[in-house]
Amino acid sequence: MKRLSALLLTLTFSSFSAAATDSFKVCWSIYVGWMPWGYAAEQKVVDKWAKKYDLDIEVVQINDYIESINQYTTGEFAACAMTNMDALTIPAAGGVDSTALIVGDFSNGNDGVVLKGYDKLKDIKGQRVNLVELSVSHYLLARGLESVGLSESDVTVVNTSDADMVAVYPTAGISSVATWNPLLSEIMTMPGANKVFDSSQIPGEIIDLLVINTEVLKANPKLGKALTGAWYEIMAMMSAKDKGGVEVRTAMGVASGTDLAGYEAQLASTEMFYTPAAAVAFTNSAALKTTMKNVAEFSFAHGLLGDGAPDAGFIGIETPSGVFGNKANIKFRFDPSYMQMAADGKL
Repeated sequence: MKRLSALLLTLTFSSFSAAATDSFKVCWSIYVGWMPWGYAAEQKVVDKWAKKYDLDIEVVQINDYIESINQYTTGEFAACAMTNMDALTIPAAGGVDSTALIVGDFSNGNDGVVLKGYDKLKDIKGQRVNLVELSVSHYLLARGLESVGLSESDVTVVNTSDADMVAVYPTAGISSVATWNPLLSEIMTMPGANKVFDSSQIPGEIIDLLVINTEVLKANPKLGKALTGAWYEIMAMMSAKDKGGVEVRTAMGVASGTDLAGYEAQLASTEMFYTPAAAVAFTNSAALKTTMKNVAEFSFAHGLLGDGAPDAGFIGIETPSGVFGNKANIKFRFDPSYMQMAADGKL
């Protein structure tokens, strides 16, 4: 998960029609907080909610996370699972007005910086750090360095594919990596691995979302209702403490390449919003606007808002507590209204 492309798409149009229709495609990729989409599709929960609103919704797993976002950005999908940072720097920066329909969770330890043979983050000074460049791992590293009085100039970032991260770590000459689960968990089982900083130290900043094309949502509000309804039905199933809940979490664990214990270990470092009320409260908080300001500033400093961006506020980001950035250029929105409908039992 959580790979953001250096490719910034300048789009003059999207191939996805915003006109009212009844057939849609949604994409997701493997990550602890997004496994519910695969389960919801497999168990026909999405089909059930689609039928309720006379829709056809196809849920598609894409193995390459960044490719899923690029396909969403070019209009191949109406909605896609992605992080808050990637939503800003790929579709929004590419001119595609996008809305966070469902705020599913935030990373609370699922992303980390690992040193080989050292146990303090300050020891990273002068080292090469293998990570997916310009991703939330890069953001995490920058935030960690700030916390110990260092900056990116004190390390050398080595761009490394998430597909290669586990294989790269044990090789000679590799001393530090920044990555996410399940890769992080695998690396932590290897000799000399010490996690020196993780996302639990910046809670609420790496947020996992279902992002939908704003124009498509406006033209097809029933799609927003169907997707939100399906999501919270699965949330209730997977959070259950009974045998049924164990079976759901086991299935998600196996589908993600681990088992029940492995999946629950990842859930333990994820702040899942199992109820819509919890998600709405998080989305409505003033802290969200501050988080997006931090993300925008990091993104601007790394050239991720486009060549024409004069400052971090070039792209307007709308949250319930206010807009960060240019109100005349809002391209990323946090809209809790559908989650509120779920909380109120009005879907």
